[in-house]
Amino acid sequence: MNTPLRFAVLALATSLAACSVLESDKIDYKSAGKAPTLEVPPDLTQLSRDNRYAIPGGVVSANAYEAGRANAPGIPTAVDKIGDVRMERAGNERWIVVDRPPEQLWDTVRDFWMENGFLLTSEQRNLGIMETDWAENRAKLPQDPIRSMLGKVIDSVYSTGELDRFRTRMERTSKGTEIYISHRGMQEVYTNQRQDQTVWQPRAVDPELETEFLRRLMVKLGVTQEQSRAAAASVAAAPQARAATIGNINGQPVLQVADGFDRAWRRVGLSLDRTGFTVEDRDRSAGVYYVRYVTPNPDRKEPGIFGKLFSRDSKTEAPMKYRIRVQSEGDKSTVTVLNEAGAPEKSDNAQRIVRVLADDLK
Repeated sequence: MNTPLRFAVLALATSLAACSVLESDKIDYKSAGKAPTLEVPPDLTQLSRDNRYAIPGGVVSANAYEAGRANAPGIPTAVDKIGDVRMERAGNERWIVVDRPPEQLWDTVRDFWMENGFLLTSEQRNLGIMETDWAENRAKLPQDPIRSMLGKVIDSVYSTGELDRFRTRMERTSKGTEIYISHRGMQEVYTNQRQDQTVWQPRAVDPELETEFLRRLMVKLGVTQEQSRAAAASVAAAPQARAATIGNINGQPVLQVADGFDRAWRRVGLSLDRTGFTVEDRDRSAGVYYVRYVTPNPDRKEPGIFGKLFSRDSKTEAPMKYRIRVQSEGDKSTVTVLNEAGAPEKSDNAQRIVRVLADDLK
């Protein structure tokens, strides 16, 4: 095909793409791989802390997911529970409860993300946390006749202008494991009127996308497609959570949440995941999340969630570590920010952290 004709075909295909109707219920992710402007920023690089919550089995290797799979077939006992797997819900938040320890689930969950087109940029067995890279949902691209005919030759011309990444967190319980999946999204937007320059910016969290991957994970854990859809559709919702309100105690900014400890702990954990905090450790018995923040370099092109919140003149700073503490009394909880030593934090950063959590919990 000569050059003028090839460009004509591409132009026609792009024109048809703009008129196509996307099928929102389809998911077909393709990893963004080594995109230079979307490498893992320092504030998302995980550090190890201690092994208080270590999951036996050692470090994950590239071949580890091939061994030790625990895909026990499910036997339906209720609409939202099949075998030892069930989905639970509180407001818009959903998670999976599995009557198996985390060490039996790790390789299966890892395999699940790889099968869905993702690479993993972070794997921490000791914390039960894994995070995917940025990936594009190619199912959002139009399936017009020309694109179908040319297939992969023209596939690289198309882009949805959106990228997603997911964090999976496994929490050990007395009877098994709770599995949470949190979503973060980026979108490409023009930065000038000529529309010849773009930048990636955060976009809203998609709870329905989180639910869909939880449903698919149920299938990976032994539930049928039909059973998983029925469970996701029928699981009863707890009353919608109230928005967290910002307060002040002795000069320290705090969040006040009208939830008991279990639900407040869960909501704060999901909020930390969704807003990009690096969770180094957690101690549920003490109600503490240990988090880390690195001031982003203002010269970097990719904006992070924190790049809009923490602005400093210095281009390189040491990581700042905080503790996010959840304290409850009855059906009310208070969330506070502590410094690395465990003392109340009253700085501007504490104010910003409280505001980030409040905005996500609204």
